[in-house]
Amino acid sequence: MAPLVGILMGSDSDVEVIRPAAQALRELGVEYEATVLSAHRTPDQAADYARSAAERGLRVIIAGAGAAAHLPGVLAAYTTLPVIGVPIDSSPLKGVDSLYAIVQMPPGIPVATVGINAARNAGLLAAEILALADADLARRLLALRQSMAQKVQEAAAKVAEAL
Repeated sequence: MAPLVGILMGSDSDVEVIRPAAQALRELGVEYEATVLSAHRTPDQAADYARSAAERGLRVIIAGAGAAAHLPGVLAAYTTLPVIGVPIDSSPLKGVDSLYAIVQMPPGIPVATVGINAARNAGLLAAEILALADADLARRLLALRQSMAQKVQEAAAKVAEAL
């Protein structure tokens, strides 16, 4: 099966932060591809990736970036696919610079943005977007939500017992 989600990061040092996006997609049975591209060091390759993404079958792009965090915005400039930005805490500003860079896109070039280092949410959001046209995936997402609710209920019961 061809990948539906592209997961990109600006540096291989971002792998551990981005890994939860891949794990979430894997848990839900969503195919993805992953690579490193830099908005500043490989701008032509980043543009080529975004331009060709839809014709290669991708439906959503997740892009993690730290510091100036231009990668999600650059990708969004070259595709109309949804781009989800993951701000990464990789500078003395603890990811706030990345968050601002990704969330403050100019009008007309949107980038959905999750919290700092919140790659799992990016993976889940990508799956939710795909689930709009995939009833089986929508059911798997619902089951995941129900599982999370069950864990909270179990924790509540333990707390009630302990107090």
